[in-house]
Formats: sequence, structure tokens, C-alpha cells
Amino acid sequence: MESKKYIKKALILATALTSSTAMANNFPYSFFEARVGTSPGTFGAPINQQFTKNSHLVGQIESKFEGDWDINGGIGFNGPINELADIYGQLLLHNVKDKSSDKFGEQMLTEVNFGFRVWLMQQIEVGAKYGQLFNNNTNKDIGSVHFRFHSTKQLSVGAEAKFSGIYGGQMMMTARFTF
Repeated sequence: MESKKYIKKALILATALTSSTAMANNFPYSFFEARVGTSPGTFGAPINQQFTKNSHLVGQIESKFEGDWDINGGIGFNGPINELADIYGQLLLHNVKDKSSDKFGEQMLTEVNFGFRVWLMQQIEVGAKYGQLFNNNTNKDIGSVHFRFHSTKQLSVGAEAKFSGIYGGQMMMTARFTF
């Protein structure tokens, strides 16, 4: 009789201390975004489409509208760390053209990155990303930190500080539309 009490207590304690491994993503990964960069001035439009619970497709274009562009696309993964944070990563292929070239983007680069997003408060998101751009001749570290205010479930606005990248270091202002 006494051993049944201990077994029940042990089971209740084990159940209470065990967290569920089935968690949903904490952030949406299907969105369209419009963004404006400073120093140099750029305009961009990324789009993400989640196609499984933990993976998404990525497409982006960015330009100074001076006969240049950075068009990239690829695949990414995403998943929860805990109830307030997600981790993500992407593998992207860049086609880069500068204004001196008259050909379709002469430079092809591969990007590998990973980052995290955290709910700081109820409608406030912060995050960071680190990665590398590379090809046979180039190897460049890239990174960013961001702040985003989610005014509704469908709309959020944010600011992002990019360190390095195709257009160098930039401050970005963004408006994101979730679908």
C-alpha cells in the first residue's frame, strides 16, 4: 500500500516536470514585406511561404534602382526553441548585378544563415541573424539585428540594422504583411 503512494507521487512529479515536445512555431513564416534601406538607399521586397510546419521557401529582391540588383531565393527551416522563441536558418542563392555590368547578374553567391526571433513583450519581437555569403572568390560574414512591432496579426512594422551584406551596412525600415 505504501509503495503505491510513492509510485503515484513519482508519476505525478514526472508528469509535471516533463514538458511537451510538440510545440507550434511562435512566429508566422508566410509573409510579404516591403522595405527601404539607408546608406546606400535601397528598396526591397522579400516573400516567404511556409510549406510544411518547419520549412519555408524564400524569395527576395533588392535594388538601388541604378541598374543593379540582388535577387535571391532558396529554402529555410524554422522551429520553436520554447514558448517565446524560434530558431531559423536559410540556404539562398544570390544573383547580383551592379550598374557597371550590362549582362544578367554576373555574380552568383551562396548564402547560409541562421537566426532567432524572441517575443520581448506581447507585441514586440526582437531577433538576430548571422551568416556567410560565399563563392569561389568571396567569403563574407553577414549579420543583422531587428526590432518589430506587431500592430495586428496581419501587419507589423520594424527596423533592422544590417552588418555587411551585398550593399554593405544599412539601416532598414520594414512593413510586413502576414498571410
